[in-house]
Amino acid sequence: MPDGSKLSSAPQRSLVVNGFTNSVLDPEAPMLGPVANGGTIIANTAPGCWGPMITPRLRGGHEVTQPVAIEGAEVGDALVIRIRDITVTSAATASGHDSSPEGFCLGDPYVAPRCPTCGTLWPETHVEGIGQQAVRCDACGNAVTPFAIVHGYTVAFDETRQVGLTVPREAAEAIAHQAERYAALPDASRQHSILTFAPSDMPGVMVRLRPFLGQLGTCPSKAMPDSHNAGDFGAFLVGAPHPYALTAEELAAHKTDGHMDIDAVRPGAILLAPVKVKGAGLYMGDMHAAQGDGEIAGHTMDVAGSVTLQVEVKKGYPIDGPVLFPLQEDLPPLARPFTAEEKARAKGLAARFGVAEMEALGPISVIGTAATMNAAIENGLQRAATLLDMSVAEVRNRATVNGAIEIGRAPGVIQVTFLAPMAKLDAAGLGVYCREQYGL
Repeated sequence: MPDGSKLSSAPQRSLVVNGFTNSVLDPEAPMLGPVANGGTIIANTAPGCWGPMITPRLRGGHEVTQPVAIEGAEVGDALVIRIRDITVTSAATASGHDSSPEGFCLGDPYVAPRCPTCGTLWPETHVEGIGQQAVRCDACGNAVTPFAIVHGYTVAFDETRQVGLTVPREAAEAIAHQAERYAALPDASRQHSILTFAPSDMPGVMVRLRPFLGQLGTCPSKAMPDSHNAGDFGAFLVGAPHPYALTAEELAAHKTDGHMDIDAVRPGAILLAPVKVKGAGLYMGDMHAAQGDGEIAGHTMDVAGSVTLQVEVKKGYPIDGPVLFPLQEDLPPLARPFTAEEKARAKGLAARFGVAEMEALGPISVIGTAATMNAAIENGLQRAATLLDMSVAEVRNRATVNGAIEIGRAPGVIQVTFLAPMAKLDAAGLGVYCREQYGL
């Protein structure tokens, strides 16, 4: 099994992360740390999606932090990640619905961009001016645009980072000329800022900020592009013509589903992630200022920001994918804990109909991923059933009457969120986190 930790230093109680990968998560690459079990990780993250997407030297569509080794984490364990803080540092960003022009990639514009003029794969590029032709190949000087914005916007944020407003063309272009400053790109970031494109197709739209991490998880056990560490985007690696191709079996075995784009992965949430390499290799990135369920435009407001996490190792806990305990306000209405008044009414029903004992219930959200939405739902249902020793039919019933299927990202990241019996949560070793999160 790969071992990317290769470290001899003593564990640190806290670690500040300033470095980034080249958008590939490689278990053979050195990790930072190790951080002590129970320690704190503070990171300055770079924007995901659009900036890396227009930077052909990056090979994965995002720019995530260098993975961190966690003391004592071994294959078959899980990491318990408590999100303490997420703060937006960008003053503006740009985004929009995309297209992929012909000739600018080898099979996948996220993973293998190339210059259509000189044919260089992963070319080094520079910025000349602003607009969608501004990124130029160092070798031949021609525009390299693996992605174009079909309909987009530039949004500026207020000083408190609570609201934003999309701006007209003149303002978008003024921001584009100072793109790195407005984007607050970290010093070690290697991406071109998407603000350079200056899109302005829907000015005057007010937005509400609600930041979360689109990428948070552990290193896969085989090298793969960061944005493809999930069942939906990962499906594009199966049989691909570039060097990061995988078989379907390899993808299922090695991915850790760290790319979720689930808006409940925000301050106060508790996330459990699988460990598939020694040291775990905790990484993060792709901070979003806000996003509606589904990220239906394909992209949202990607920003730089600061993140504080506290991590601990859960030994001997070989989960297949992430498990989330969201904030109570982020739970679907039917999955929220019952109030004292509701319980009193139910006790009346129990007495009337001869129910000897009512189940004690607690919320849980199990993540499912796959190439399509229907397959992702099946994956999440099966994961929940395995985790809680239930039949899939029972999970379906509980998610229907006491929960919901929530969409993280189209085409294939979902949450199976429902009230589960506390006895089942306790048997699965999860009751402690449920009680911590919801005060049960």
